[in-house]
Amino acid sequence: MSKHSNILEMRNISKRFPGGVVANNDVTIEVRQGEVHCLLGENGAGKSVLMSILYGLHHASDGEIFLRGEKVKIASPKEARNLRIGMVHQHFMLVPTLTVAQNVILGQYPAGTVLNMIPEVSQKLVELGRRFKLPVDPGALVMDLTVGEQQRVEIIKALYHGADLLIFDEPTAVLTPKEIAGFLDFVRHLRDEGITSIFITHKLDEVIAVADRITVLRDARKIGTVLAAETDPSELARMMVGRDVLMKLGDVRHDVGEVVVKINGLSANNSRGLEALSDVSFDVRAGEIVGIAGVSGNGQSELCLALTGLLESTSGSIQIDGEEIARLLPRGVAEKGVAHVPEDRHKLGVILPFSISENMVIHQFRKEPFSKMGRLLKKNISEYSRALTTEYRVRMRDTEQPIGDLSGGNQQKVVVARELARNPRFAVINQLTRGVDIGAIEFLLKKILEARNKGTAILLVSTELEELFAVCDRILVMSGGRIAGEFDGGRENLEEIGMLMATDVAS
Repeated sequence: MSKHSNILEMRNISKRFPGGVVANNDVTIEVRQGEVHCLLGENGAGKSVLMSILYGLHHASDGEIFLRGEKVKIASPKEARNLRIGMVHQHFMLVPTLTVAQNVILGQYPAGTVLNMIPEVSQKLVELGRRFKLPVDPGALVMDLTVGEQQRVEIIKALYHGADLLIFDEPTAVLTPKEIAGFLDFVRHLRDEGITSIFITHKLDEVIAVADRITVLRDARKIGTVLAAETDPSELARMMVGRDVLMKLGDVRHDVGEVVVKINGLSANNSRGLEALSDVSFDVRAGEIVGIAGVSGNGQSELCLALTGLLESTSGSIQIDGEEIARLLPRGVAEKGVAHVPEDRHKLGVILPFSISENMVIHQFRKEPFSKMGRLLKKNISEYSRALTTEYRVRMRDTEQPIGDLSGGNQQKVVVARELARNPRFAVINQLTRGVDIGAIEFLLKKILEARNKGTAILLVSTELEELFAVCDRILVMSGGRIAGEFDGGRENLEEIGMLMATDVAS
């Protein structure tokens, strides 16, 4: 099959879910052999559902699939794998307590032969790693690997089983900036090796950097397919959102009030018992947004966990309006008016099997008007949730569906809505826009500014410097678990901030 022929055609695909939700509406896409084809769209536009149909996780209500020129019906992921289709999910499908090699062959062979095959499998994984520049340790436990290394395992697993068409679902959403650069290089190498990649994303810079062609979905429909070399981020944003996205956030600068949060000499260890925070001191005032910039892994995560009661500090003080909260449990911290939007929403932000309504009142369900005498008042909970999901433009069927059914960006809207609706005194927000499309980024940043204008003191942690420049009054740089410098929020400090981010002040 030549590079210019189609390896895949999905013709007139529609997918309707119970309750009248249309996830895909008469979508046709063509993917060429050996290309990187990006599937671009807002959260909830239908990207992941379309690829889940290709991988056999969902079944189309209408339409046809042609693979390598032949019509196919893909009833399950096993059938997809037999057709040499692999899928690397945003949230990895690995067993943490098993080794890399064991995860690769899990469920593939008779139980009695698996152990005898480990040496042979391990050797093949090493060879694949060399060929695709994707080194893995077959004997390593998955639980000991970084997120980026776990992603490598998912990819090498697909390649081990012979996939020559790989689907990547939001592959960079959980990676650090350095890991993202490495991943994009790897996708280019796959193309050089003749592997076809379909790359689901909403990040415009990554699309331009790696794609050959781009198909844009909006509101479940295909808007068009364009050559990456003949487009730009502004055009793609218009196709995605249906309007110009100018990131005009109004009057960003703002008069600040009294000190709300005072952190003095804060130190804490990470989950491995190593010092992650060292003598951190700063304050945040009412109506002020203080940004934390830094390369991931320099103490930002531990800072947010310590401020919200999820990590015990080893020394130092955390005061809210002069009251010490460093020794309080998370519930006690929340009751002092501290909101938390965590970097890992699945682990700390939502309970996936619970409904949207239940997740909306997770801090407040013990109190009126959501409960009385130990009994939940479901009508009040439902009305409250409907109002917030309407205000935050959450794409959903209804508020009683499991929050796990929503796209990542819509889950993030629920978390932000829940936390800011409490009118917190202090909001700790870590990676606000991770996994969120450009239209929703603009919307969420405006909501942060609204909270600031009401007097909330906000700590905004992000690896995206442009996000910090857009809304912050001050920016602190973290490196090696310490505060390495402080700057006004303007973009004119970009070069100096970048230099400090790359410097290990602890060394």
